[in-house]
Order: sequence, then structure tokens, then C-alpha cells
Amino acid sequence: MAEYPGVTDNVGEARAPSTGTGRDATTPGTGGRGAGRSGRRAGESGTREAILDGAKRLFSERGYDGATIRGIAADAGVDPALVHHYYGNKERLFAAAMQLPVVPSEVLAAVFAAEHNRLGDRFAENIGEILVRNLLAVWEVADIRATFLGLLRTAATNDQGVAMLREFVSSTILTALAGLLGPPGQETSEAPSAASFAERRYRASLVASQIVGLGFTRYVLALEPIASATTEDLVAAMAPTLQRYLTGDLGATAAVRPRQRRA
Repeated sequence: MAEYPGVTDNVGEARAPSTGTGRDATTPGTGGRGAGRSGRRAGESGTREAILDGAKRLFSERGYDGATIRGIAADAGVDPALVHHYYGNKERLFAAAMQLPVVPSEVLAAVFAAEHNRLGDRFAENIGEILVRNLLAVWEVADIRATFLGLLRTAATNDQGVAMLREFVSSTILTALAGLLGPPGQETSEAPSAASFAERRYRASLVASQIVGLGFTRYVLALEPIASATTEDLVAAMAPTLQRYLTGDLGATAAVRPRQRRA
């Protein structure tokens, strides 16, 4: 994979074990498949393929939240422990099934760790710039950009696709972003110490709205001059907004009031 700021040094560690797009994990013995659809399939590659096939099917049919490791294992005819062995957790399995070149929350964690080490106490006041700059760098990697655009296009034209993407973003990326504000009651230098879970999720959702909007207008619509704007121009324009969404004043308590849905 091409190098990009704040991620390259850590992604190799973050992506182990394999997400399914590279070599099989090395495990002694292959075991034999017994009668029916239980136990281990013959050969590691056959087991991994069966798990991936089951994951693709169940993520598509039930969405990210509805598909479980146990359900995917049952569909593949393997023990759930094997799913964890090969893929670690559901996010990694989703990344492999959707052929994502990276695991989003792990990329965010790698970026945040590297930038926190570099900036120290100045990290919190620069979160907006860190997100925009590294996001644009990641999107410059061709295979990541192609996969991201494929997910956006699917979500824009398919109800199941949009539900699956929404649940994945909510369960993984928004959770990672909300974690920047720390757990409720824990003081940080910038984030409100009494920030509720609902407020943190609201802030993260606002950031996501900007990120998805930027990706759609820059790469799908190719809307000028955004499509040809430089990284520095976009960072200068968008970083302050993301910074305010994460650590600034959002005004009153509207952040946590649920919208009244129309009948």
C-alpha cells in the first residue's frame, strides 16, 4: 500500500491478522470437515472462503448490526472460534467481506496515536486538522478510494446498502470519533468533562456529515472547485469546522434533542 501521513507506520500492525485480501493466517494443521455443516472445513483457504461467503450474505441480508459472528459461523458451517481466529472481530470481518483495504477504526487509532505522540498537549486543539489532512491522504490511495466510492454509490441507490453502511459507520467510525471526547465524566484539556454519550455521538455525527459530504462532492460528483482543490486549501477551509464540532460550543442543548419524526 502507498504511504500516507500518520498511518503508514502503524497500519501493518493494526491490520494483523489478515483481513482476507492477503495471505491466509498460519495455523498448524488443517483438520477435516465432518458430516453436515459443522466443524472445520478441509484446508484453511476453504474455511476462510466459507466464512467470507457467509459474512457477505448475512451482512447484505441483515445489515451490520443484525449479522453476528455466531450467525456467520453457522452459515459457514464452522465454529465461531474460527471466525475470531481468522478475523479477530466483526469489524475486521466486515472489512474483509467488503474488500476494504484497511480497518477504519484501526486507521483512526493509528493516526490519533501518532499525532498525539507528536503534538502532546496540543493534540486536542488540532483534531480537526488531523482528521481532514489524514482523511484526504487516505483517499489518495487508489484502492481505498475505489472501495469508498463503491460503498457510497451502493448506499445512494440501494436501501439495504445504505442501512448496512449506516450501521457500520455508527458502530465503528462514530464510536472511534466519539472516543476522542473521552468517557463520560473524564476531564480532558479540551472536551467538556460532563459530555454525555448522546452529545459525543452527536458531535461525531456532525463530523461524519462533513466527511461523507466531502467524499461525495469531491470524488463522486467531481464538483468544482472542490474536486481539484489542494489538500492545504481543504484543510484550511474544513478543519476549523470539524474542530468546533468535536470540541467547540454547539449552542444550547439542541445537540441531544431527538428530532420529531413525521408520521
